[in-house]
Amino acid sequence: MGTNAWAAERDVIADVAEQVAPSVVSITTLGTSKASPTNIMPFPFFSPHQGRGGRRMPPARGVASGVIISADGEIITNNHVVEGMDQIRVHLTDGREFEAKVIGTDPPTDLALLRVSAKGLPSLKIGDSGRLRLGETVLAVGNPFGVGQTVTRGIVSAKGRTNIGITDYEDFIQTDAAINPGNSGGALVNTSGELVGINTAILSRSGGTQGIGFAVPTQLMEPIVDQIRKHGKVARGWLGVAIQDVTIELKDALKLPSAKGALVSDVVDKSPASKAGLESGDVIVALNGEEVASASQLRNGVAILGPNVNVKLAILRKGSRKELSLKLGEKKGDILSQSGRDDSLLGGVSLQDLTPDLRRELGLPSRLGAGVLVADVDPTSSAAQSGLAEGDVIVSVNNKKIESVSDFSRLGIDGDKSVLLRVWRRGSFIFIVLRR
Repeated sequence: MGTNAWAAERDVIADVAEQVAPSVVSITTLGTSKASPTNIMPFPFFSPHQGRGGRRMPPARGVASGVIISADGEIITNNHVVEGMDQIRVHLTDGREFEAKVIGTDPPTDLALLRVSAKGLPSLKIGDSGRLRLGETVLAVGNPFGVGQTVTRGIVSAKGRTNIGITDYEDFIQTDAAINPGNSGGALVNTSGELVGINTAILSRSGGTQGIGFAVPTQLMEPIVDQIRKHGKVARGWLGVAIQDVTIELKDALKLPSAKGALVSDVVDKSPASKAGLESGDVIVALNGEEVASASQLRNGVAILGPNVNVKLAILRKGSRKELSLKLGEKKGDILSQSGRDDSLLGGVSLQDLTPDLRRELGLPSRLGAGVLVADVDPTSSAAQSGLAEGDVIVSVNNKKIESVSDFSRLGIDGDKSVLLRVWRRGSFIFIVLRR
């Protein structure tokens, strides 16, 4: 890139920073907070809340950030910034200060909507985070460490980050723009000066930036904000299934065309999924015509649609593609959230028949049906490496029901290189591919 091109890009970045700055506010809070020892850090100044759990801390002053999204006083920030706070004040770049009121919060996405009594505020245009490209330049704007508004530059390092362990519903933008404590609730913007994400967390061992920051994308933020505006809370759609990603091992075991989709491992009785005919072993590959690549994508998509919405699912069942229609319910909480040894089949695994007394002792539900208890697993065995654990209940092998330890010999699978297990674990079913 020539000198003139570098200068032009520098000017663009500076122009965007100047344009965006008035729409990003500093937030100070006073109240009781939490602390947690994890390395994934939402980042108010005193780290009042990190993920789930944590010990109660004395009343403390927190410093964070927020983004003005409407001229009449709406400000978006993180839920962990305002959760449990007795006082919330918003500070604009022009020196004005306002007491803020919480309109509504959504802990599962770590978002909160605030309002201040003011008109004609400089709101930030909301962009389409779905159009972001890997490597695209972005700016992070916020109030790190309470030192005042700061702009840092980086790129989009990744999109659709899940399983980070920060929130219940994750679809994060990952960026290397320098983000530090105090940036919570600040803006991630593109080079058009549009809001594309709300800075939420960093991955850090020291508490400072290490080039791995996460932002809630506007595609996830907007429907949450709309529901809070209308209802003061968020109602999520519910299918009534337990789902998991399709791994390469599961793809091969189930003879699927690709390792994409959401594998149904359990179906809640009388749920929308059950009424529509979804079955364990189905793979959901599309929602309303849009391809489903992973379990988290389906979970987020269903949740955002909300309850009482008619949807169409495309599924793969035993090699055939089928279409199902159903009306989503409303998510109320997490539903589904040895005496013998067979070394030839399950080396290092002890199995035990499920007697009535054992079922009562383990508190197993009647809907579980028959199965075999995994009483012990050698941690060095291939079964342990495949994910089988003590306390699991194996209910089927290669889609054939298991009622007793002796059934393993009857199935005649000693020569198989791998077997597909359906397992009951902590209240729901999952699939495990066991390789020798």
